[in-house]
Amino acid sequence: MSRWVTRGVALAAIAVVVWVLITAWPVVVHGHPLYAALLVLTVVGAGVAFVRSLQQRPARTGWRRVLWAVGVVAAVGWIAVMAWLKPFTAEEPALTAMKSDAQVTVTETPTAIVLAPASGEPATGLLFQPGAKVDARAYAAVLRPAAEAGDLVVIPKQPLGVAFLASGALSTARTAHPEITEWVVGGHSLGGTVASSTALADAGQNEAAPVAGLLLYASYPAGDARAIAADVMSISGTEDGLATPADIEASRANLPASSDFVVIDGAGHAYFGDYGPQPGDGTPTIDHTDARAQISAATVELLDRVRVKAAGV
Repeated sequence: MSRWVTRGVALAAIAVVVWVLITAWPVVVHGHPLYAALLVLTVVGAGVAFVRSLQQRPARTGWRRVLWAVGVVAAVGWIAVMAWLKPFTAEEPALTAMKSDAQVTVTETPTAIVLAPASGEPATGLLFQPGAKVDARAYAAVLRPAAEAGDLVVIPKQPLGVAFLASGALSTARTAHPEITEWVVGGHSLGGTVASSTALADAGQNEAAPVAGLLLYASYPAGDARAIAADVMSISGTEDGLATPADIEASRANLPASSDFVVIDGAGHAYFGDYGPQPGDGTPTIDHTDARAQISAATVELLDRVRVKAAGV
């Protein structure tokens, strides 16, 4: 009986990996390599377990049977996690926005996407953390106008699509782009929460390239962030079913009193990127193109404000 259970679990693991590759191949290829590596590890482990189950072995008894049962439960949990981690895949117009042209140069590496003005030397940069399990490419269209306006945009590819695992992204961006003298940190949903923590922790810590702005897309800080010494802009949607209007309103008490709150009438949670519908979200009542244009315009406004303030104008 235990052999058949082992074989069943092994086949289930392989089936989940096949399902992920069929339904999310582009983001597996373009995402942070850790998820792809774990999928390979899952297949190898399942293959080894299946082959071993075909070999004649004495019946398990005592502690060996307990150890086997624990292994089966752990394997089922692992399979469930691999399925849950399947990312939301970027859609148009984000994919088109990933192409370089006369205005913006797009560079993609295994761990980041960089949108840079094709001409000129930007002094202001935006480090933008994606939402949980969202393909980093999904934000290319909404953030591209910032690069067109003359700012550098860095979108980290988070390990396993979890922003907390990319909390060191600002330090990495500073090292990679020493020409940037003012940074704005931002993010969508969970990415914005991590960006808030980054801005709070960075307050007064880096005089050479300080965090001068915080940009929140359908997001809010995890706790009291009133000590953030930066321009703050919160952009939210009235039909957001995840970061609800009530959540955003409550976040006012945890942000500096000078923070700007921009509300996109009719926008849902998934309208802050281009990755399709998201479970638990509300029903948008505005065209996605219109919402994206408003979000992009507000983003450029914050970056312009930071740039002007840095120039002392």
